[in-house]
Amino acid sequence: MEARKVRELKEFIEECKSNPSILHNPTLSFFKSYLLSLGAQVPPLHQPKPEPGHYDDKMPPTGFSTIEEDDIMESDIELDNTDVVEPDNDPPQTMGNPNPSSEVTEEERDAAQVAKSRAIDAISEGISVLYAFLGKLDQALDHLTEAILLNPHSAILYATRASAFLKLKKPNAAIRDADYALKINPDSAKGFKTRGMARAMLGLWEEAAIDLHVASKIDYDEEIGLALKKVEPNARKIEEHRRKYERLRKQKEQKGAEPKKEQQAEPQVQEALSSLKDGQVIGIHSAGECEKKLSAASKTSRLAILYFTAAWCGPCRFISPLYTSLAEKYPKVVFLKVDIDEASDIAARWKITSVPSFFFIKNGKEVDNLVGADNGALERKIKQYA
Repeated sequence: MEARKVRELKEFIEECKSNPSILHNPTLSFFKSYLLSLGAQVPPLHQPKPEPGHYDDKMPPTGFSTIEEDDIMESDIELDNTDVVEPDNDPPQTMGNPNPSSEVTEEERDAAQVAKSRAIDAISEGISVLYAFLGKLDQALDHLTEAILLNPHSAILYATRASAFLKLKKPNAAIRDADYALKINPDSAKGFKTRGMARAMLGLWEEAAIDLHVASKIDYDEEIGLALKKVEPNARKIEEHRRKYERLRKQKEQKGAEPKKEQQAEPQVQEALSSLKDGQVIGIHSAGECEKKLSAASKTSRLAILYFTAAWCGPCRFISPLYTSLAEKYPKVVFLKVDIDEASDIAARWKITSVPSFFFIKNGKEVDNLVGADNGALERKIKQYA
């Protein structure tokens, strides 16, 4: 190694000894990780405690403390935020002339390319010397800004400067450049790539995953693959959390709606019950009356039995007293009785060809029927459907 670089490295080490807090600088995270991998101990960064009444934006919102125990809000998701950094709030960087009608000369394009090459050289040289890293990146940004001003319509120049901002841990600046690159060239793989990586630095995992997937479809490289391995698990956790929250929210809405439905239905149920006669057989004399009683039985979720008989029918005379006794035995079942000669329209509607006939109706639908005076079968079906 050159003597000059060794001297600079010694100066950097001395600076770390006198001021260990610089190791917490995001731009030196790679060096801090290296020290930790060797078993070194890095003194923690001292952070003053917030004064009473002072709001710390790293603390969870106070609204969560007032959530009721049965609320549907979930706790924080466990995400891997290892490389997430604080947002950079620097003033926006210099951009080129956005006017698409302005032409760039060949000389300006060549000069821009030279400035870009100087920037790349500065970045490469800076990475090889720790102490010079920050200064070389600043030089690279100056060269890239110069190139952008010379050729403001080059998407690759903005995307390259975005990459330099990423190395400086300035994701917001990188996003501004990436947005500009994509405005010029909507198919810029490097634009999507740098914006995705910048969004990942800010913990915007879902947006980062979208950008990185688009970049991989346009021009996949190993760096995109490594970034997706970090981003996708977090993005999936957030999506699963959102689905679970939405499911719980709908369940809560449905649960809250049930009492309202019950309150609305209560008067109708009471009215329906008042039209029924528990423990008695109800004689039906018209189609309208029949529909009304069947509707009341449906509203109260009761089984209704529609019994068709005739005065001249011998088996009917045998089963009728037993039908009455069953009504007394099963007061919550609606027992209806229709004389086919008196209400021939009802008999025609139910296509009666033989009496006695029994139809079992639950919730407005016929669930079974019985023809003949079979008292045992009649009671078995009542027990089955009541």
